[in-house]
Amino acid sequence: MTQTDLTRLTATEIAGLVASGETSAVEVTRAHLDRIAAVDDRVNAFLHVDAEGALAAAGEVDARRAAGEQLGPLAGVPVAVKDVLTTKGVPTTVGSRILEGWRPPYDSTIVQRLRAAGTVMLGKTNMDEFAMGSSTEYSAYGPTHNPWDLSRIPGGSGGGSAAALAAYEAPLAIGSDTGGSIRQPGAVTGTVGAKPTYGGTSRYGLVAFSSSLDTPGPCARNVLDAALLHEVIGGHDPRDSTSIPQPVPDVVAAARLGATGDLTGVKLGIVTEFVGEGAEPGVMAAFRESVDALTKLGAEIVEVSCPHFRYALPAYYLIAPSEASSNLARFDGVRFGLRVGDDGNRSLEEVMSLTREAGFGAEVKRRIMIGTYALSSGYYDAYYGQAQKVRTLITRDFTAAFEQVDALISPTTPFVAFPIGARTADPYQMYLADLFTIPTNLYGGPGISVPCGLSDGLPVGFQVMAPTMADDRMYRVAAALESVVGTFTPPAL
Repeated sequence: MTQTDLTRLTATEIAGLVASGETSAVEVTRAHLDRIAAVDDRVNAFLHVDAEGALAAAGEVDARRAAGEQLGPLAGVPVAVKDVLTTKGVPTTVGSRILEGWRPPYDSTIVQRLRAAGTVMLGKTNMDEFAMGSSTEYSAYGPTHNPWDLSRIPGGSGGGSAAALAAYEAPLAIGSDTGGSIRQPGAVTGTVGAKPTYGGTSRYGLVAFSSSLDTPGPCARNVLDAALLHEVIGGHDPRDSTSIPQPVPDVVAAARLGATGDLTGVKLGIVTEFVGEGAEPGVMAAFRESVDALTKLGAEIVEVSCPHFRYALPAYYLIAPSEASSNLARFDGVRFGLRVGDDGNRSLEEVMSLTREAGFGAEVKRRIMIGTYALSSGYYDAYYGQAQKVRTLITRDFTAAFEQVDALISPTTPFVAFPIGARTADPYQMYLADLFTIPTNLYGGPGISVPCGLSDGLPVGFQVMAPTMADDRMYRVAAALESVVGTFTPPAL
């Protein structure tokens, strides 16, 4: 089997070949490192490639297998990790100059679980700075390019992870989803991105953007691979105070059940407020065709109104920046990371100001200012307080909807991947990319994006939203749709 063949395999197929001895984890890792070397100068999916560490980890997997040790279902499979998760001794920048060169002294829980499962970390992927963005154009290290069309965005903030999958640089990746940062890149790159229930995956070692919204999750090229990765990284973590002390639902079994193509007895609700809500005609056409396909698989489809979803976007852009303004106060040029102007002649306040001016990009500064204003004396109740009330109403909409249906469905994004630079001058137009994904984050439930077709030759995503701790439901529906629609391959790079 050639190196090219190895990079085209699913994670499940790779794990099977490694387990049977038909190939080695080292061979698989070398194939992906070579693929990165061949194409990433055009894609810019990776901020750091840890070739030495990856080959060492792969060698350990091979040694354990040769010794007869029973390994996990993803042992020997390479994975790319969004640069928002701490990795011991490996640079973690969060796409920002303010953390350039920082090598954390510890692994995040997600990374610890990946290592324990025998996966092989290839490196850290590009992202919008501090996960604030919808296109990966706000990275301090240059934009990531969509493998479907290198002149277009790969989504954000986790565009690096999604692009690495679409470019066959990695079979699996980790992202984080605060307002759609796993699902939206999945949609526009023709890959699968799943946001678990908030608290279902640990935030320990995740550099915080918005603490009540941030959710690490799996990215893959098919639903079963995403479920297998979800199973590895999910579960209770006592080091995360928001971690749910319950086992992960059996998402792998649900994905396998869905792949049989039988949705008899499953009731799905189309969110009325998202039907045609600013969506491109090609996106809605692919969505409608997918709904018809689900009906043929036995699902009952009804329309469900969630009237407060229309207020999710403005509520999110008060809540998330408010939490960011608090979380990012720690980046002061004193404790770690970048320090500017410390020549012995300036006060601490001047050094902090110069460091933040040089270290934070324009979008991060914009959101810090919005959040600080929303939390300021005299404005807290009018802005942040009101936004939290809207969040409660959105949660009630979800609760009422799930009394009627098993899951909700919608397009993942209103439009396909847009050209790089097309929306950077208009923040509001950029924010609209997350119009359909944000409500799930405000509610805290799980959501998944699965490819459902093409519009003008570019991928369209289909979103499935489920109740909290019912992540298995979304995997079943997504896998069923995938069984009919199939997966999508971008043009060769």
